Amino acid sequence: MNTFTILAIVVTMAAVFSYLNHRYSKLPPTIALMIMSLVLSVVLVLLARASPWAHVVDREIRGWLEKLRFSRTLLGGMLGFLLFAGALRINLEALVDHLLPIAVLALLATTASTILVGTASWLLLRFFAFSLPFAYCLVFGAIVSPTDPITVLNLFKQHKVPRSLETTMAGESLLNDGIAVVLFAVLLEVARIGDTGKPASAPEILLLFGREAGGGIALGLLLGFIVFQFMKRVDNYPLEILMTLALVMGGYTLAQALHSSGPLAMVVAGILIGNQGKTRAMTETSRKNLEIFWQLVEEFLNAVLFVLIGLESLLISFRVDTVVFGMILIPVVLLVRLITAGLPITLLRRRYHLPRHTGLFVTWGGLRGGISIALALSLHPGPRRELIVLITYVIVVFAVVVQGLSAGAALRLLRIPQDR
Repeated sequence: MNTFTILAIVVTMAAVFSYLNHRYSKLPPTIALMIMSLVLSVVLVLLARASPWAHVVDREIRGWLEKLRFSRTLLGGMLGFLLFAGALRINLEALVDHLLPIAVLALLATTASTILVGTASWLLLRFFAFSLPFAYCLVFGAIVSPTDPITVLNLFKQHKVPRSLETTMAGESLLNDGIAVVLFAVLLEVARIGDTGKPASAPEILLLFGREAGGGIALGLLLGFIVFQFMKRVDNYPLEILMTLALVMGGYTLAQALHSSGPLAMVVAGILIGNQGKTRAMTETSRKNLEIFWQLVEEFLNAVLFVLIGLESLLISFRVDTVVFGMILIPVVLLVRLITAGLPITLLRRRYHLPRHTGLFVTWGGLRGGISIALALSLHPGPRRELIVLITYVIVVFAVVVQGLSAGAALRLLRIPQDR
């Protein structure tokens, strides 16, 4: 089965599931798609044990999922489109006004969470007789610490919250995603160096971080400025849309080749085009068509992504003890989120006109998603990968299904206004 056929099946499943949800269940679309895919996966596993025909179907689906390689599909390209589309909607003026809380959440909170989650998981793993080196526990901390921009931005589509809160959490989710990918890459390299018996030096770590983060930001600014200059010289919206496509595809590929952060590059470029590009380089017709195009791209890729997240469970080796341990870690991850993100935001609340109890909502509404799973799946095969992938999957499913479905109730319980 070739790649086009596999994608055709996934897109068809996404369309069918979306229709069923729209007509009957009325759940948030991405959450509904993930739940339906998970249910289909469970049904396939159960039927495969009793029916030879179902076993063949189950084996075929596992085969094309392995061929599609979710981690490479998301981190290698899809993520660039989604981050760019999300960044196009960010208001630069509002972002600058809320720069301090966003920086605290995206940089300091993500880094602190990586360390705290990594340390806590290492202690708990030892208590429950699991074996995972401390360096890989820090890698796990980097995997589950960032909020996922795709799930967070979808959350705000369903629930209207004060603009200050949306700006803060949307800005955080877009930026901490890039920061977490950088932390993951650096910590994984440190762990691999440690496997050789030679500890990584501080200059090596700083060089890796600087190349990933600084290189990604600089590349995003450069490419965004170049495309902005080209857009100023034309008034043709198909061509302008094509330019943004080239920016995402070419820019993300170039970032990977330069070993810089593609996610950060796309966020920076998206903010630049979404603000300077829309106001100074486009006519009203071009701006509207660009927005419609990227909204459609975002909706399409979101549907495909969450179907894949649900189906990916077919490739995960489930162990009861590991699932239980993942459930034990859920309150630990939430507690760390409360300490590293909720508390600082509570302290900054009055200065930035954020609603009361924002810290609690930032804790509960900071959803993990496909990026965490993709990072976990990108690890080299082996017992360590199997352990990290399953724990991550448990945490992500809880975040998307339980936290995502209860976000509206949390807003009402915390008395956070849902109008603007």
